[in-house]
Amino acid sequence: MAGINITELFGSMVFGDAVMKERLPKDIYNALKKTIADGTHLELDVANVVATAMKDWAIEKGATHFTHWFQPMTGVTAEKHDSFIVPDGNGKVITEFSGKALVKGEPDASSFPSGGLRSTFEARGYTAWDPTSYAFVKGNTLYIPTAFCSYSGEALDNKTPLLRSMQALSKQALRILRLFGNTEAKRVVSSVGPEQEYFLIDRDIYLKRPDLLYCNRTLFGARPPKGQELEDHYFGSIKQRVSAFMRELDEELWKLGVYAKTEHNEVAPAQHELAPIYTEANVATDHNQITMELMKSIAAKHNLACLLHEKPFAGVNGSGKHINWSISTNTGINLLEPGDTPFENAQFLLFLVAVIKAVDDYQDLLRVSVASAGNDHRLGANEAPPAIVSIFLGDELTEILNALENNTLYAGKCKTLMEIGATVLPHFPKDTTDRNRTSPFAFTGNKFEFRMLGSAFSIAGPIIVLNTIISEVLSQFADELENSTDFKGDLSKLIIRTIKNHKRIIFNGNGYDASWVKEAEQRGLSNLKTTPEALPALINPKNVDMFVRHGVFTKHELHSRYEILLENYSKTINIEALTMMDMVNKQVIPAVIGYQKELAELILHKKAIRANIETSLEENLLNRISKLSLLMEKRLNNLAEQTLAVRELKDNMAIARAYRERVYMAMIELRLIVDELEMLISSRYWSIPTYTEILNSVL
Repeated sequence: MAGINITELFGSMVFGDAVMKERLPKDIYNALKKTIADGTHLELDVANVVATAMKDWAIEKGATHFTHWFQPMTGVTAEKHDSFIVPDGNGKVITEFSGKALVKGEPDASSFPSGGLRSTFEARGYTAWDPTSYAFVKGNTLYIPTAFCSYSGEALDNKTPLLRSMQALSKQALRILRLFGNTEAKRVVSSVGPEQEYFLIDRDIYLKRPDLLYCNRTLFGARPPKGQELEDHYFGSIKQRVSAFMRELDEELWKLGVYAKTEHNEVAPAQHELAPIYTEANVATDHNQITMELMKSIAAKHNLACLLHEKPFAGVNGSGKHINWSISTNTGINLLEPGDTPFENAQFLLFLVAVIKAVDDYQDLLRVSVASAGNDHRLGANEAPPAIVSIFLGDELTEILNALENNTLYAGKCKTLMEIGATVLPHFPKDTTDRNRTSPFAFTGNKFEFRMLGSAFSIAGPIIVLNTIISEVLSQFADELENSTDFKGDLSKLIIRTIKNHKRIIFNGNGYDASWVKEAEQRGLSNLKTTPEALPALINPKNVDMFVRHGVFTKHELHSRYEILLENYSKTINIEALTMMDMVNKQVIPAVIGYQKELAELILHKKAIRANIETSLEENLLNRISKLSLLMEKRLNNLAEQTLAVRELKDNMAIARAYRERVYMAMIELRLIVDELEMLISSRYWSIPTYTEILNSVL
């Protein structure tokens, strides 16, 4: 980074607050700030002035086009580029960008997933500017973050329900704050910092693996002699080629106002992590999408391939995306920060037990929010928490809650009877307990870390669920306390009752221990191991009612997402099955036949020289490969039959279950044989790059 002034570089390609304040008339700037702060409607005359200033600024930055940048239900972002040019009537052009073009676009919505919200012929969709997330210039284009909805107004994206959930959380949290006498806070926001894990491999090798090209993960691959056993890659020195990639990635992210902060090698060979400073959930979601896009494009410039799949390689760690989630007021008060006064302690405890109750009541929804075919490979492995949702609080905070529940002395630094609102809660340092990497949802001092996400996920889905379920519990608490005639007494009863009723979700132990599965079952916790098992929770009437009540989703929007997720799951496994069969037919079988032929010819040649010559090595090897070849053929045919049979089914859930129980299991059986053959076939015939080659491809 020599010669780069980071403070000047940061946000230089963003139409942010400082730029708006400089370029907009004061009254227009104030009107726009009010829209952003209060969510009020932006008048067209204001939008026209903003659009002109934005266009002039973008052109100065090299932009020739603009796009409404949105996040449909495809898992990636979408954009349609229009130039700023308009004919001037004299055979020339002028540049123009209106307020109408800024605030509203009309992309063709016919080919985006809708889950039955509209028919294919109903093509009209709308994008609407989200002024809470700043526009930016990337390449030659002005990117305008937008929400995306259908002609009839249903949300077809992740941003719309995310904004709705943030509004719901703010509304209910403010009700609680008013009960504690806080009249200054005008808004409560959820803040998020997503830790992004990823793999970097050589692009030339990547292009030789059809499974990586089409499925983003390897469908075959014998374990290498050395994987991550020595743990020497974790936090190790960063290779020069990777370092050059990271430097350019940081620079481009900083230009776009992304708070890229920490980068290091992860546990698995060729695996790395980037972590930003956390910011408001809506902005953090946009920034994470930008981060993933830039990771892929910048990697290609360095002749690298960036893999964001949750489990691209068997036998080594997959990649997660841990989101650090907290809630704060617009005045800067973190509501999950333990305080030093009775007033703050009681407020902290109420928000804490609200989170505990929400996670317990809606553990199925949290599991749904991280459900995908890719993440099913990762959850419960040694690098990810299990599919059982639980909360880690650490020993000290757990002891405090136990003391409250039992009305006993807290045995910590300050032996005190925990009378809520009258006794000072002992100061609770951020790192009073060790981390628990096996916990899906861990308290880390003044925030929670949700560790179940896969690396390719949009963080919007889990944040929507978190915001909404906590809105629901805060709403219940507010309904009860707003009618109280003895606030202190009723508050104490509410906190203690909540601890008693929901302590089953608190688990500070080892989530990988087999005994935890049995214990969780005894506690009544759900263990939804696969996506088809988890998805019905999304349309459970209890959950639907909650989302609808808080205005986050309509019933139709939830059912559409259920159908989209089911279809995506089935399509993913279908693509993987077809790719696997194609690779076996075109790469594996020719390699096996070629090597068998060489062995057979060698045996015949040696025996032609001398009849009693020893050929047991060649014959045993040939016999072993021949037996595996016959078994491979049977399992290949079985995979083809199962894949065809699934297509006869009509119900989407039945199809998804069949893909999991029949097609996926047939894939596992076929892989076992192919991986064993890889260990036997000469590398001169085996054209598929091996794990050893892939994981050590970046020098």
